[in-house]
Amino acid sequence: MQQIFSFIYKNSHKLLFLLLLGISLGLTIQAHSYHKSKVISSANFVTGGVYEQINSVNEYFHLKTQNDALAKENASLRRMLFNEADTAKAPVVDTIKGVRKVDVVVAKVVKNSYTVPENFLTLDKGATSGIKADMGVVNSQGIVGIVDHTSANYATVVSILNTQSKINAKIKKSNHFGSLVWNGKNTGFVQLIDVPRLASVRKGDTIVTGGQSVIFPANINIGTISKIYTDNETNYYTLEIKLFNDMTNLGYVYVIKSKDREEILTLEKQSQPNE
Repeated sequence: MQQIFSFIYKNSHKLLFLLLLGISLGLTIQAHSYHKSKVISSANFVTGGVYEQINSVNEYFHLKTQNDALAKENASLRRMLFNEADTAKAPVVDTIKGVRKVDVVVAKVVKNSYTVPENFLTLDKGATSGIKADMGVVNSQGIVGIVDHTSANYATVVSILNTQSKINAKIKKSNHFGSLVWNGKNTGFVQLIDVPRLASVRKGDTIVTGGQSVIFPANINIGTISKIYTDNETNYYTLEIKLFNDMTNLGYVYVIKSKDREEILTLEKQSQPNE
């Protein structure tokens, strides 16, 4: 305490000058609107910059929450796309059971292989979330793969970059069908085989899912035609397809759940000839 009094006594003239200067500046600012507006503007500039930096830090720490919210919103939009030919309309709900014919489960890719012939993904959702084997997996860019096995909380997915994968696909503009496979060479390209020679095909044409199975709804994006090969011994094309998806960089995905899946499979099984 003695040191504080000693400091004030030794610097009394300076402190008095600063006090009077502060009072005079305050009176000047209050009396003149121009000076007042400049001070307020400067203060806002400083505090605004501080708040912006604080907000940037807060946004960084809340990225996971924001990503989760965006993924759920995208899932809701995809429900509309899968259930409505005209996406401008509200999605139709099945009033009998109160569920949509096609629903989706949001999941995150926790492991992704793409450097071997038979690649798989692992998702952080499983049977507890209603995921079953043979359900289609997509993201905002297009198809990703098909569910292979599930545990309570996880699922493995056969990637489209798997030499054992075979998916029904078609040329969007003409509806000519083929089988989507991967030759194991390039992670950015797959092949559409068994496309009839009578089909009109051009580089740049869009390839989408065919919809001839309960795995994927029709018209989900896959990629565009990059090269066209003709097999002279058959009546079919082989098309090189450049994927819309970057299969080496996957985050959130959507697992497609079809309400009519079991009914369709049961009916088709009954129609198959006995072996």
